[in-house]
This record gives sequence, C-alpha cells and structure tokens, in this order.
Amino acid sequence: MDGKVAVHSGGGGATAAHRALSWRALPPAPDAAVLVLHGGQEFGAGPPPAVNLPGLRMLPFAKAVERGALAVPGRSLAVGTVRYRCRGWNGDRADAARDAEAALADLVERLGPVPTVLIGHSMGGRAALRAAADPCVRGVVALAPWCPRDEPTEHLRDRSVLMLHGDRDKVTPPADTDLFALRARDHGARVAGYRVYGSGHTLLRRAGEWHRGAAALALGLLGLGPLPAEAAAALALRDGAGDGLHIPLATGRR
Repeated sequence: MDGKVAVHSGGGGATAAHRALSWRALPPAPDAAVLVLHGGQEFGAGPPPAVNLPGLRMLPFAKAVERGALAVPGRSLAVGTVRYRCRGWNGDRADAARDAEAALADLVERLGPVPTVLIGHSMGGRAALRAAADPCVRGVVALAPWCPRDEPTEHLRDRSVLMLHGDRDKVTPPADTDLFALRARDHGARVAGYRVYGSGHTLLRRAGEWHRGAAALALGLLGLGPLPAEAAAALALRDGAGDGLHIPLATGRR
C-alpha cells in the first residue's frame, strides 16, 4: 500500500479486454511458475498510470527469479506479472485480489496447474495472500505486506508463507505482519518471517538483498533451489509459536 486517494467515479475500471497476466518468461513446458504482484493504494478505481512506480519496483524481483532459475539445469520456470484493473484495493471489492485470482486462472488455462509461488509487495502482498487458496499455489513470498488485523487466514492451511518486513516501515506495520503470521499458523499455514533491518516500505535500502532473498525463497519453495535452513525450521513450527518470525535477512553481497 503506497497511500490513500479518493475512489474515482466510473466503477472498477474493468474492461472486457483486460488480461490479468503478463508473461515475462514463458518456456514451452515449464515445471513451475512465479507471479509477481506490485503495490498500490487503499482506494483508487482508476487504472495504474503508464509510468507505474510500484510496478517498476518489482522488476528487479522478477529478474532475480529469472536469473536464479537459469542456474537450475534441466528445469524451466515461467515468470509473469499481475496486471491490475485499478490502482486501489477498494474496500470489500478487493480489486487487486480479484486480479490475482484472474491471473492464476489465466496461468492454469495456459500451463495447467503447475506449482506456483506468488511474490507480492504491500497491496500486492495482501492480494497474493488472498489468492493463495488457489490449488496451484505452493506458497507466497510477501514483502512488507499490507495485513489488516481482520484479514482472513483460514484459507492458508497447508500453504507456505514467507513474510519479509523492514523494521523501519512506516506504511504497513511490521507488528501487523507478525499478528497475521501467528493467526495463519493457528489455521495450519507454514510460516517463516524475516526482518530486513535498516530498511523501510519502499524496499530501496538493502535493495539487492531484498531481490536476492525473495528470489531464493521463491525458488526454494518450488524445489528449484535450497530453502535456507532457518526458513525450513520456521516453516515446521505450529500452533502460533512466535519463533522464526524475526529472522535477520542476510543474503551476502555479489
């Protein structure tokens, strides 16, 4: 979530021609897929602007996933981005979540139900978590996600949820992410949480570590790379235990 604006008139801004999924990498028969979801606003029924800074912020994450997948011999990965009809969540309409669900439907129509991980930032993190009930979703990597305290978690049973949050975030409170994580565990999700110390909501401080860390976690959930031992241990915890929710993100430098 990048701010608040008034909802524009004219409904949800949807058109019959809108396609929710845009492919960045589409091999002939991929073994798995990653979809990337950018942030937005609490309210706003108009479409995202042509120069969409939240969308541009997520391009390095998609590129990091693509680079990581190339290092796995004999396996192939499809990578796509979710396109929003509206720049806002818009209350009960939950427009970004509906677009995420439509993108997953597009994915299954094109590829079949391949194992999929969603990477989402802020509003995109909330949309990814909402859409994770889809049977093809193996897990979610949520970056500074917008997690209101009444956000549902029951549908995350048997999903793997990796939550990364900067300790200096002034837009989406890290404490709300922690509470969401505990409730999700109580409902049967596997959850690990990372703290990105010294970083805020825009993901610009320690940007390379955000990019590498999120890509490595997504590929690990898909079995296309090793899942860090600390994440695997946290995912094994149950019953709302608070352990494994403040793992310091330390991916090294390249």
